[in-house]
Amino acid sequence: FWLKPTRLKPSGLGGATPRGSARRRGAMGKFIKAGRVVVLLQGRYAGKKAIVAKVFDDGSRARPFGHCLVAGVDKAPLKVTKRMSKRKITKRQRVKPFVKYVNFNHLMPTRYQVPAEVQPAAMVTDQQMDTPDGRIEARKYVKKLLQEKFLQPPADKSGRPSKDVIYLRKKLRF
Repeated sequence: FWLKPTRLKPSGLGGATPRGSARRRGAMGKFIKAGRVVVLLQGRYAGKKAIVAKVFDDGSRARPFGHCLVAGVDKAPLKVTKRMSKRKITKRQRVKPFVKYVNFNHLMPTRYQVPAEVQPAAMVTDQQMDTPDGRIEARKYVKKLLQEKFLQPPADKSGRPSKDVIYLRKKLRF
């Protein structure tokens, strides 16, 4: 009484195409763009949130694979209450940033995208990443920018603080 499953013949319009075929790859849209908030999955910064600054879809000479340049939050600001002293508040509101090249395989994109006024492309450049001094300079700029945006998040269309910046500020609980 058990029926054998019949094998379906592939039609010419779609269906049974080999995995990763050109047709399927061409239809996929690019959603990892500058400004997208991502979560890093591997390495020293696994579980940390970052903003995509620049995308290299086809790779580069030094990194022949799809990757992107990210600026992220290594240590997020802590909770602050009214009873705390000014010195303690300033210490707890500090942000420790990082800048890094990351392979697309080691990223998880989120639905959040930082507002255009944050200017993700200006956060860090390729020239800065070439030298250790440039990386330090980029980290300092990212730190200043993130602390400023975390204290007063930019408003969205309805006038409320941007959910994207608030999400980036919170530590990922896992």
